[in-house]
Amino acid sequence: MSRGGSWSEDGTIFLARDFREGLSRVSSAGGSPEPLTRLDTAGGELTHRWPQALLGGKAVLFTAHGTVVDFEDANVVVQRLPDGPRKIVQRGGFHGRYLGSGHVVYVREGTLFATPFDLERLEPTGEPVPVLEGVASTPVFAGAQFAFSAGGALAYLRKQELGVDVPIQWMDQEGNTRPLRALPADYSSPAFSPNGRLLAIAIREGRQFDVWVYEWGRDTLSRLTFDPGDDEGPVWTPDGRRIAFASTHGDKATWNLYWQRADGTGDAQRLTESQNPQLPTSWHPTGRFLAYFEANPQGNADIMILPLTGDEASGWKPGRPTAFLSSAFDESRATFSPDGRWLAYESNESGRNEVYVRPFPGPGGKAPVSTGGGGYATWSRSRKELFYLAADETLMVSAYTAEADSFRAEKPRRNSVWTESYGERRLTEYRLQRGVG
Repeated sequence: MSRGGSWSEDGTIFLARDFREGLSRVSSAGGSPEPLTRLDTAGGELTHRWPQALLGGKAVLFTAHGTVVDFEDANVVVQRLPDGPRKIVQRGGFHGRYLGSGHVVYVREGTLFATPFDLERLEPTGEPVPVLEGVASTPVFAGAQFAFSAGGALAYLRKQELGVDVPIQWMDQEGNTRPLRALPADYSSPAFSPNGRLLAIAIREGRQFDVWVYEWGRDTLSRLTFDPGDDEGPVWTPDGRRIAFASTHGDKATWNLYWQRADGTGDAQRLTESQNPQLPTSWHPTGRFLAYFEANPQGNADIMILPLTGDEASGWKPGRPTAFLSSAFDESRATFSPDGRWLAYESNESGRNEVYVRPFPGPGGKAPVSTGGGGYATWSRSRKELFYLAADETLMVSAYTAEADSFRAEKPRRNSVWTESYGERRLTEYRLQRGVG
């Protein structure tokens, strides 16, 4: 997914390669990207994106934030290169762009603002003023649909032209769809309960995500989380009694793991405590291990396992998390097989995301599943099949055989092609059962 790029006058391209790292630079003639900016991890930064090269490549304007979910409270930042001091141009806003008129423009809550800006000193010289309301933007990714020409003409999409509110759809084996919940909303992270009667789902209302439980047979929707933070990525325990999820729990900075009774009784219990953002992805069938991925300070994602001890009578106690996969690459979105003997996950070790399978708890080597790119793997509960989303947004399925410590995936076949709106694709893409990104 694009997070921005910019050509400088010296032929260098500034770009955001990943959502968990600083900006990079690469020659337009080709070569290996090199670091351009570094995250201020001590200050809670998690991402830099949407760069604009200034002063012939001697400075860069970009968006910086401590979360990857809501950029309304992000910072528009400018930095002189290579190692000059960074200055915050605007607190609360995203997608900053410098104009030849001597202004920096940015978006907040669908309104385009302009701030007088001294390009030589790289600092604002006045207060921001609203310029235009109703500009299409995506605060989930800090994207905005506007552009200025060299002569100052503005092209933009109106806000209503870029919606993410969509219905929830069923899909059969042939790729046919029909409504499951026809009422449109900003849904993400759908996950069926073990008995299939309930659907845990995150819903965004205004600027906040919360976890809800939908009983689709009766068409009733109940809110599960009420804390002032964002709650996302619900994952049911195997017995269906609890739902684990990621939450900022009010601090709007770091996602950690919590769980709560699915019937809504009692308070949410914290499972992990870390300065690194985390997202749960799968429970082991025994209910004693929770797989999640975590963004480490080096900018990569690691697959972690959280053990739990206890029972319903005596209570549950989270143990110390351990790394299942930690390397110089991104490894994420691990999901347990129905029998708990395997973990499917995605990794970019080949240069692009691909789906692999490893034995759990190990040791053992990896078995490739996807070809030509893939991610968001999920296991069929009724067949020996593994689904994933290909790089071209095609839903793929691969049959597999597993004997002793040997796993072999057959050649993937096409299941369907998603051509619906971004929002509807996002519903399925979010782990084909969840969604972070």
